Amino acid sequence: MQHANPSRTALRVAMRRAAHQLYDARPLVLDDPIAVPILGPDYLLEVHKTATKLHKPFSVALRAFLVARSRYAEDLLAQSVARGVIQYVLLGAGLDTFAHRNPYPSLRVFEVDHPATQQWKRELLETSGISTPPSLTYAPVDFEHHSLPEQLQSAGFNPAIPTFFAWLGVVPYLTLAAFRSTLCFIAARPAGSGVVFDYGQPRSALPFFEQLAHDSLAARVQLAGEPFQLFFKPPEIAAELSSNGTAFHQIEDLGTPEINARYFANRSDNLKVLGSSGRLLSAWR
Repeated sequence: MQHANPSRTALRVAMRRAAHQLYDARPLVLDDPIAVPILGPDYLLEVHKTATKLHKPFSVALRAFLVARSRYAEDLLAQSVARGVIQYVLLGAGLDTFAHRNPYPSLRVFEVDHPATQQWKRELLETSGISTPPSLTYAPVDFEHHSLPEQLQSAGFNPAIPTFFAWLGVVPYLTLAAFRSTLCFIAARPAGSGVVFDYGQPRSALPFFEQLAHDSLAARVQLAGEPFQLFFKPPEIAAELSSNGTAFHQIEDLGTPEINARYFANRSDNLKVLGSSGRLLSAWR
């Protein structure tokens, strides 16, 4: 993300979540009544202007992946809360709206993101008349200058109790060192903690036409000042979860067939994930 500017990729993700509410068939994979109003009239107008593009296969597949990963995270969060977890940390929260739909009275939500992106989000919420719930705490972190553990604790995070982490749409933009540092921080949390994140496979692991799609998306995020940096094959990510001071178990790594079977079976529209690049992973302490 460019210094002192809000994340453009966070905006694009939010616009696709809103498009899911507006244009996809029911039942919705991610039922999010905040996704549309948070954008405000200007960004929402852009969603409407690009409505025809939203039905192109690549756009549909990308939207499907984005709503599936949020649904997957919230499904696993529900399991964590049922087991007594009362802290939820969104790393790279962007314009995520869960905190404004939080159905769990005892759950405290911490949103971690760059200060500029958080300020932009708060301005959007204020403009749209969406209040900040008392269960939500913002933890601004500029990873070039701040320590994640220190900033979280300053925001009231309790490192001594089990916590569930959502790390969505972040890993491909990280350096390997930053990825490992954050993973070790999560792995140091008490038993019962968990994490969900998405990752992409490297270009070299993809079929030819998927390489072209990868190149197109990579060019767009590069232009937005948020270039891709980090990719893994499934055996490589499995190794990361069992080394470098980490100790995770119950690892679930979902590819396209598993995601489609879980979230897009028997739909009346063509909403589904395509290709083999994007994957969803969860792991527990």
